[in-house]
Amino acid sequence: MAGLDKASKLIQRVIKRAFDILAAFLVLIVFLPIWLMIAILIKVTSPGPVFFIQERPGFHRKLFKVFKFRTMKIGSEKMVKGQEVMKDDNRITSIGKFLRRIKIDEIPQMLNVLKGEMSLAGPRPERVASLADYTEEIEKRLNVRPGLTGLAQISGNIYLPLEDRYKLDVYYVEHFSLCLDIRIIFRTVGVVLRGEEKYVDKCLVNLHDKTLFIAKDNDTIN
Repeated sequence: MAGLDKASKLIQRVIKRAFDILAAFLVLIVFLPIWLMIAILIKVTSPGPVFFIQERPGFHRKLFKVFKFRTMKIGSEKMVKGQEVMKDDNRITSIGKFLRRIKIDEIPQMLNVLKGEMSLAGPRPERVASLADYTEEIEKRLNVRPGLTGLAQISGNIYLPLEDRYKLDVYYVEHFSLCLDIRIIFRTVGVVLRGEEKYVDKCLVNLHDKTLFIAKDNDTIN
């Protein structure tokens, strides 16, 4: 039975990676004119580069450069752990407010997906400085590729305590399945349309059920 379970997980991982590549390629190519228009708007509405590039820890702590459309004023990249950028933050540029609201600022990360550094679904990549505060439990969130969206992002995200977001990330790692990925991706559409605050009390899993955070096995997603 254990052998069948491992084989099933392996097949799901292969399908997940194939879907990641196909989806990223289609999004980047089909909507290329829109991305070029956004790049122009960013450039003409505020001084600074079009892209925000920063090192983040990925699978098993391996560092990679994450790409985003720049949405904040130059010099605003210094953040404090647990203190998120809210939608009314005055460091956000005029076009940046729109891009952040509908999550288009994350689209350049499709390049990271194509390179195999990220996936469509998984824990969001944090800043390198956050690693210093990781416990053994939180460290589990690095046992998979980081994602463009994840359980925390569709469950309230910045409106949740950091501890709860970490718990959701660990839950994802320990209960990975294609079914869960599909549910996350579909819920993400609703979050984009309605806003993160609408999903604070609509988590896909029971965050307060301690039995959910017991690992099923030691498998990780490669």
